[in-house]
Amino acid sequence: MEKETGELCLKRLTKIEGQVRGIARMVEDKRYCIDIITQISAVRAALRKVEEAVLKDHVGHCVAHAIASGNATEQRKKVAELMEVLARSDR
Repeated sequence: MEKETGELCLKRLTKIEGQVRGIARMVEDKRYCIDIITQISAVRAALRKVEEAVLKDHVGHCVAHAIASGNATEQRKKVAELMEVLARSDR
Protein backbone atom coordinates (compact mmCIF):
# COMPACT_ATOMS: atom_id res chain seq x y z
CA MET A 1 0.00 0.00 0.00
CA GLU A 2 1.22 3.47 -0.84
CA LYS A 3 2.37 5.44 2.22
CA GLU A 4 -0.08 8.31 1.61
CA THR A 5 -3.03 5.92 1.26
CA GLY A 6 -2.02 4.05 4.40
CA GLU A 7 -1.79 7.25 6.43
CA LEU A 8 -5.18 8.43 5.15
CA CYS A 9 -6.78 5.07 5.95
CA LEU A 10 -5.27 4.96 9.45
CA LYS A 11 -6.53 8.47 10.16
CA ARG A 12 -10.03 7.54 8.99
CA LEU A 13 -9.99 4.26 10.92
CA THR A 14 -9.02 6.06 14.11
CA LYS A 15 -11.98 8.37 13.64
CA ILE A 16 -14.26 5.40 12.94
CA GLU A 17 -13.01 3.70 16.09
CA GLY A 18 -14.09 6.73 18.08
CA GLN A 19 -17.47 6.75 16.36
CA VAL A 20 -18.03 3.09 17.24
CA ARG A 21 -17.15 3.74 20.88
CA GLY A 22 -19.65 6.60 20.78
CA ILE A 23 -22.33 4.26 19.46
CA ALA A 24 -21.60 1.81 22.27
CA ARG A 25 -22.09 4.63 24.79
CA MET A 26 -25.36 5.56 23.08
CA VAL A 27 -26.58 1.98 23.48
CA GLU A 28 -25.46 1.89 27.12
CA ASP A 29 -27.28 5.18 27.73
CA LYS A 30 -30.40 3.79 26.02
CA ARG A 31 -30.45 6.63 23.51
CA TYR A 32 -33.18 6.95 20.89
CA CYS A 33 -32.98 4.10 18.38
CA ILE A 34 -33.09 6.34 15.31
CA ASP A 35 -30.13 8.35 16.63
CA ILE A 36 -28.15 5.13 17.07
CA ILE A 37 -29.07 3.92 13.58
CA THR A 38 -28.03 7.29 12.14
CA GLN A 39 -24.60 6.92 13.73
CA ILE A 40 -24.27 3.33 12.53
CA SER A 41 -25.03 4.54 9.01
CA ALA A 42 -22.31 7.18 9.32
CA VAL A 43 -19.78 4.53 10.38
CA ARG A 44 -20.73 2.30 7.46
CA ALA A 45 -20.27 5.22 5.04
CA ALA A 46 -16.86 6.00 6.58
CA LEU A 47 -15.81 2.35 6.25
CA ARG A 48 -16.88 2.37 2.60
CA LYS A 49 -14.56 5.35 2.02
CA VAL A 50 -11.66 3.44 3.54
CA GLU A 51 -12.54 0.40 1.43
CA GLU A 52 -12.63 2.55 -1.71
CA ALA A 53 -9.23 4.07 -0.92
CA VAL A 54 -7.65 0.64 -0.38
CA LEU A 55 -9.26 -0.74 -3.54
CA LYS A 56 -8.10 2.26 -5.58
CA ASP A 57 -4.57 1.79 -4.25
CA HIS A 58 -4.69 -1.92 -5.10
CA VAL A 59 -5.86 -1.30 -8.65
CA GLY A 60 -3.37 1.51 -9.13
CA HIS A 61 -0.41 -0.55 -8.01
CA CYS A 62 -0.95 -4.30 -7.81
CA VAL A 63 -3.28 -4.67 -10.77
CA ALA A 64 -1.38 -2.14 -12.85
CA HIS A 65 1.87 -4.03 -12.12
CA ALA A 66 0.28 -7.32 -13.22
CA ILE A 67 -0.91 -5.73 -16.46
CA ALA A 68 2.47 -4.15 -17.16
CA SER A 69 4.25 -7.43 -16.45
CA GLY A 70 2.60 -9.14 -19.39
CA ASN A 71 2.23 -12.27 -17.26
CA ALA A 72 -1.19 -13.67 -18.21
CA THR A 73 -1.36 -15.91 -15.13
CA GLU A 74 -0.72 -12.98 -12.80
CA GLN A 75 -3.23 -10.83 -14.70
CA ARG A 76 -5.94 -13.49 -14.37
CA LYS A 77 -5.13 -13.88 -10.67
CA LYS A 78 -5.54 -10.14 -10.02
CA VAL A 79 -8.81 -9.98 -11.97
CA ALA A 80 -10.13 -13.00 -10.04
CA GLU A 81 -9.17 -11.35 -6.74
CA LEU A 82 -10.98 -8.16 -7.74
CA MET A 83 -14.10 -10.04 -8.81
CA GLU A 84 -14.16 -11.98 -5.53
CA VAL A 85 -13.73 -8.91 -3.32
CA LEU A 86 -16.34 -6.94 -5.28
CA ALA A 87 -18.82 -9.81 -4.99
CA ARG A 88 -18.27 -9.96 -1.23
CA SER A 89 -18.66 -6.20 -0.80
CA ASP A 90 -22.17 -6.32 -2.27
CA ARG A 91 -23.41 -8.57 0.53
